[in-house]
Amino acid sequence: MAQFVVQLRFDVTQTERRMEVRPAHREYLATLKAEGRLVAAGPFTDQTGALLVYDVADEAELRDILAKDPYTPAGVYELATLAEWQPLFPFS
Repeated sequence: MAQFVVQLRFDVTQTERRMEVRPAHREYLATLKAEGRLVAAGPFTDQTGALLVYDVADEAELRDILAKDPYTPAGVYELATLAEWQPLFPFS
């Protein structure tokens, strides 16, 4: 397994649409968390984006997860960062 950090940058012109889709997005994330594929996630306090940490087999699996996230077809964000992460002090 590998951990990846994803930073989303929200499209401020799509805030209303993002709010409409957010319940489905959060339900999807809760499923991933229950499956052990999502380590941590949350928006920045200024609501300009979010940070998510995934525990997946590889980048291909992560990209599949992102493609299935309700936010993706809604077009409410852009991918600012997607990087494999080597935690020095992992989440406990």
